[in-house]
Amino acid sequence: MNKKLKQLILILLIITVVSALIVAVINIYMINYSAKYIVNNPNDLSNTVIDSFQTVIVFGAYVYDNGQPCPMLEDRLLTGFNTLETGITDRIILSGDHGTRGYDEVNAMKTFIFEHGIDKETVFLDHAGFSTYDSVVRASKIYQVESAVLVTQRYHLTRAVYIARKNGIEAYGISSDLRNYPKREMMRYIFREWLARTKDFFYVNVFKPNPVFLGDEIPITGGSEPSYDMPEDLS
Repeated sequence: MNKKLKQLILILLIITVVSALIVAVINIYMINYSAKYIVNNPNDLSNTVIDSFQTVIVFGAYVYDNGQPCPMLEDRLLTGFNTLETGITDRIILSGDHGTRGYDEVNAMKTFIFEHGIDKETVFLDHAGFSTYDSVVRASKIYQVESAVLVTQRYHLTRAVYIARKNGIEAYGISSDLRNYPKREMMRYIFREWLARTKDFFYVNVFKPNPVFLGDEIPITGGSEPSYDMPEDLS
């Protein structure tokens, strides 16, 4: 092995080690930052410093071709419904991917929530929640949210709460792990989440990009009707 090749391998090794350390440090920091704002069920929200919240935010996930939410999304929606039942808030934002008419997380979420007896006036739709970052920043900029209960699985809550609080939302998270999910699937999600936390750390603190789509303001303090139409720019 010649000298130049050895130097190249050494440089690549150093880059790999440094990158891994950066990812690890950011993840540990974010986990510790968010931990105190995460609870296990809606009743635990009574122990927070906030007496009431403006809204629940439920993050989207995969929807099957028949319009049924996947198990993770179903658990998020059930947890969102249970949170509304505590009376700690009377609004809910369903934020997911509705970037094309052929794939629609948002209306599948709406149908599920309506089947559980939630009034239309309570439910706001966010058709452009293409990522966790987009969902949270849009909640702040489009829906004018200042305080919120975030609902998703525990592995995902760390990032959601961090992004929300760094964007000025007084946010607490509720874990929606209502069942055991396939281990192989969870390992893939957790690995991907470590990388996503690193990306969003830099988004929040350095680059601060706008979401893919913004659009007109729909204040959470007003009526939900304007949120029901899919924006023309997304159709």
